[in-house]
Amino acid sequence: MTEKSPLLYIEHILESIRLIQEYLGNCNKEHLSENHMMYDAILRNLQTLSESVQKIPDEIKKDYPHITWKDIAGFRNILVHNYLEGIDCDIIWVITKNELPKLQLVMERMKMKLINHQTQP
Repeated sequence: MTEKSPLLYIEHILESIRLIQEYLGNCNKEHLSENHMMYDAILRNLQTLSESVQKIPDEIKKDYPHITWKDIAGFRNILVHNYLEGIDCDIIWVITKNELPKLQLVMERMKMKLINHQTQP
């Protein structure tokens, strides 16, 4: 099996964030908790995001120590293993509204840094 480029995983993360933001639009927390299809779609994208974070090499992530990479990666286990008990909507709301925009900025910087590094002679 060939090793995939970290850029692929960064793109997965950015796409997951974009989709979550699109799904949420201008809705409020109450609407999110009542709209089961939207909620499930957001949880699925958070899972994809978490799995992709696990695949980005630590040597790249170490340049962004203010991001709690271990917590993001570990959130996948919470999503997968606590699914039947339900995931607290308040936690999902805080993640989507407060944490994802910060992560998005970091992922965009990380992407540009990797692209610039690849194009340098």
